[in-house]
Amino acid sequence: MKQKWVLVVLLLALTLTACSKAGSNGGEASSGSSPSAGNSASASNSGALKVVLLIPGTLGDKSFFDAANAGLTKVKQELGAETKVIEMGTDQTKWEPTFNDVAGQDWDVIISGGSQITELLNATAEQHPDKTFINYDTDIQETAANVHAYSYATNEVSFLTGAVAALTSTSGMPNANPDKLIGFVGGMDIPGINAFLVGYIEGAKYAVPDIKVAISYAGDFANPGKGKELSLLQYNSGADLIFNVAGGTGLGVFEAAKEKKRYAIGVDSDQAAMMTGTDADKASLIVTSAIKKIDEVILSAVTKVKDGSLEMGKLEVVGIKENGVGLAENSIYSNVVPEDIRAKVEEIKTKLTSGEIKVDNAMGMDTAQIDEIRNSVKP
Repeated sequence: MKQKWVLVVLLLALTLTACSKAGSNGGEASSGSSPSAGNSASASNSGALKVVLLIPGTLGDKSFFDAANAGLTKVKQELGAETKVIEMGTDQTKWEPTFNDVAGQDWDVIISGGSQITELLNATAEQHPDKTFINYDTDIQETAANVHAYSYATNEVSFLTGAVAALTSTSGMPNANPDKLIGFVGGMDIPGINAFLVGYIEGAKYAVPDIKVAISYAGDFANPGKGKELSLLQYNSGADLIFNVAGGTGLGVFEAAKEKKRYAIGVDSDQAAMMTGTDADKASLIVTSAIKKIDEVILSAVTKVKDGSLEMGKLEVVGIKENGVGLAENSIYSNVVPEDIRAKVEEIKTKLTSGEIKVDNAMGMDTAQIDEIRNSVKP
């Protein structure tokens, strides 16, 4: 009888041990470090680079966050990396715990982006000097020693969109009206958004000196209803075209454009291409987009991590000359925008690339300077 009890106890012990081992690898973004945490990329169990993307929001904006996710997909497909995307949501109180949790795991490269996340990303990086961090988009100069950050010359690409918008407004295109009025809907009245605005206004005035610009800020990057409401007000006031610089809120711009049969310009990604499969009528009204080539920047950065050439502790600015920003020159742009407008825009692009045209940047401007620029095109 005693021998039977000993046998039962041994079997229970073996079962508990096996269960404990099976559970140690489970969980999404679980806290704590695995045995390989803190080692170099070559030390991961699979031998593949382990790369995680933290989204300070949710996917589905067909813009900023989706572009970053596309970059992570390229990292997986082209570099054979082990990847994961974590949507942290819009509740900012959850961002820090998620960052700390992920940084304690065995990811080789931790990626996130946006000026709102930069302070947290730098602080986390300082606490985990053995990790490599990439900030794919920020306007903040300070960069931790183990972070490589990127900023985009959005003022340059917005100069091009301003020219497209103003020339569209004064064209004979089917959905343009006689009013020399274009629109701008921004997520918030902050320097990063105003960098787009200043470039947009300067490009519009370069192409059509007496153009007027209706300007609205939603105060939110995730409210399509608000974006549509503000856009309808602008279209009803006579705007031919609205430039969306509002993230998920900007999806409402396209809803309004479709309802009023007016034009729009997308941001960050080729938003017309993203919508062609689901709503071709809406996509056909997005004449172009001001693209931050976030996907290519992420792929390039991780490639450099892999070969050891990525310079850390640096903020790198990429513009038209560096192919970090550009217009979406897709089939809609080619078919909807007249050839003479496209030729004029290409001429402006050449002058921007050569440095013949210099664009002001809202970064560093005070409120009075921004107000002066806004008032110069006030309807």
